[in-house]
Amino acid sequence: MGNYITKIFGKSPVGPIQEHMDTCYRCAKELRTFFGHVVASQWDEATTSRAQIVNLENEADELKKQIRGQLPKSLFMPVPREDLLELLLVQDRMANRARDVSGIVLGRRMEIPAPIQQRFVDFVSRNIDAAKQARKSIRELDELYETGFRGAEATLVESLVDELDQLENDTDNLQVTLRAALFAIESELPPIDVMFLYRIIEEIGDIGDMAERIGRRLEILLCH
Repeated sequence: MGNYITKIFGKSPVGPIQEHMDTCYRCAKELRTFFGHVVASQWDEATTSRAQIVNLENEADELKKQIRGQLPKSLFMPVPREDLLELLLVQDRMANRARDVSGIVLGRRMEIPAPIQQRFVDFVSRNIDAAKQARKSIRELDELYETGFRGAEATLVESLVDELDQLENDTDNLQVTLRAALFAIESELPPIDVMFLYRIIEEIGDIGDMAERIGRRLEILLCH
């Protein structure tokens, strides 16, 4: 009987999605270590950290492929399959951004100008905080799934999403301040370096944006 029911309803996809989110968060979190080495011009250590980011991003990609292939197609799922797939893609973009950013910085051996280093490090850390909050929200997904995305658990997740919104606002404000600080000194820097610095700031900010979008995807799930 148990196997028959499993065939009808499918295995819960929540555990693998949570594992994927955890891997994506660890990938983003490694940027804190990576940029610590970059600021100190420790390029061998930065190379090692970058390798860890790549390994985690590859692991996230593999998990994503497995989840796509195994996600139940049953009509009895409490939420549409497409919404869970979209959530998965948003999570995955967080790891992609960490890989892309670290690759550009290491490939060019980019120096973070001393006058903006502290603001830059604070900006990186706050985006990682947003990723951590997104992971915290996803960790409630199993309870949500079991309760049909209703009740007290749904209320808890709504509060977590509200906190995500605030964190994303913080990252936006820090990005504005950081870009202004870079603008104030850009005439002293090689133009190509300035161009890449603006690009790196934007892509790091995407991590906070992806975290906020995870909150939006959870809100969509709560509406079903």
